[in-house]
Amino acid sequence: MRVAGLALGLLLLAASPAAGHHVGVWTARDNEVSTNFKQIKFALQAGKFDVARQLYESGALRRDLQAQATRLPAGLDASIRKALAAGDARAAERGLMVFFVALTRDLAGQADRQLADPSASPDIRLASSRKFLEAIWRYYSLVDFAVTQYDPKAATAVRLAFDEAEGYAKGAAASDLDRLRGPFQQMVRVLTGVIETSPTSARRDS
Repeated sequence: MRVAGLALGLLLLAASPAAGHHVGVWTARDNEVSTNFKQIKFALQAGKFDVARQLYESGALRRDLQAQATRLPAGLDASIRKALAAGDARAAERGLMVFFVALTRDLAGQADRQLADPSASPDIRLASSRKFLEAIWRYYSLVDFAVTQYDPKAATAVRLAFDEAEGYAKGAAASDLDRLRGPFQQMVRVLTGVIETSPTSARRDS
């Protein structure tokens, strides 16, 4: 079967480190969503659109996308499925890019809110920001190349903001967290712009 024929390649890809323009020291481990994305992308690159469609429709990525549908452009799931059914790899990858950009944006927003939370100690907030950076890079690194092709300035801005946040998280004093919020806020602004200008964002409910 075609699915079985790709099994070895998918396994090797899922086991490999995250690809992309790594700008920091984070080497976030894959989870079900990032692994599923890599499998779908491998199938698309191999021209196996029926396999990619099966992997998407039954995988963790789509389940997570559906669970967060209210924070995503309306019709995103349908547009990805349509692209996969039509064998349009570019459109499918663009839709997947929007999903991971949205995940990254939401994580950056959560990190900013956590840093501003006075109920948590400065040490806890600083430690939390490091975990958020790891999660942010897990998802953004998957689509950095796609974002670079779509909006090079935005991709550069995100990488610079990540580098800045990483530097603060590594060396900042727990009593000086305001500067760390700036890069997270910048990520939110830039990534929101990428989402709002993407073709998939034109499909909104009235």
